[in-house]
Amino acid sequence: MQFDQLKNVKVEIANGIGWVTLNRPDKRNAMSPDLHFEMVDVLKELAEEPAVRVLVLTGAGESWCAGQDIGLFFRALDDKPKQRHLARLANHEWRWTLLSSFPKPTIAMVNGHCYGGAFVQLFACDFAIAADEAQFGLSEVNWGILPGGLVGKVIVDGLAYRDAVYYAMTGDPFDGKTAAQMRLVTESVPLDRLRARTEELAATLARKNPQTLRTIKESLRLVRGMSVDQAADYLLAKEREMRFMDTEGGREQAMTQFLDDKTYRPGFGEYRRDAQ
Repeated sequence: MQFDQLKNVKVEIANGIGWVTLNRPDKRNAMSPDLHFEMVDVLKELAEEPAVRVLVLTGAGESWCAGQDIGLFFRALDDKPKQRHLARLANHEWRWTLLSSFPKPTIAMVNGHCYGGAFVQLFACDFAIAADEAQFGLSEVNWGILPGGLVGKVIVDGLAYRDAVYYAMTGDPFDGKTAAQMRLVTESVPLDRLRARTEELAATLARKNPQTLRTIKESLRLVRGMSVDQAADYLLAKEREMRFMDTEGGREQAMTQFLDDKTYRPGFGEYRRDAQ
C-alpha cells in the first residue's frame, strides 16, 4: 500500500510504532466517507506489517477528531442510498471491528477536540493518553439527535452510568483531566508531554512478547460478558492457544531465566526476549 498517496490519513512507521494520523485539520479531523475508506485499508495493512509493534491513533493540528463530517457523511449522502450504505459499512468496520480487534496494542493519543462519534474509536483503542487541555463532548443533544452509531453503547459500557447520562443529556464539554478522573482515558498529561508519554508507553509495550499481548487483549475484551464458568474454560483454552502460537517460546525462556539462570524477576520487567 502506498501510504504517501492517502489524502485523509497520514501514516508513519518508526521504532516499532505505527503513527496513524487523521489528517483533515481544517475540519478538526471530522470523519468523511473517504477517510473511512482509507482507514479500513490502513488498519488492514498495518495489522500484518512486521515493522509495527504498537499502533498510535492521533489527529493533525489542534483536534483529535470532531466526530462525523455532518455535510459529507450525512447531508451529502441522504439521497444516495448505495454510497451511504458503503460509507456506513466502512465507518463501522475501521472504528470498531478492525480497531477493537487489532492484533497489536493500540493507543489513542488525544491531542485536542474529541467529540461525538470519535468516542467509538477512543473506546476501541486499548489505551488512551490525553492532553490535559484536550476537550471532550457528546454534543449531539445540542442539535437534536442522540449519540448515534455505537456511541450510546460504548459510553454506558465504558463509563459510570451517571457520567454517561449526564454528558449525553447536557452536552457539556470537559477536559483531559476530567476524562482521566472518570476513566474515559487511561491518563492525561500536559500537552507538551503528550507525545513523549505516548512514546514511553508504546516502547514499554513493544518490549513485551507480541503473542502474549494479543492473547491478553482478546481475552479481557471477551470475558467481560461471560459467566465465571464460561470465563474459566475460555481462559484455559486461550492459555493453551497462546503457548502453541508463540513462536519465540516466551514461557519457556522466562522460566529458564527465572528458575535456572537467576537473571530475571517477573515483578521487575519483562524477560530477555533475545535469548535463544
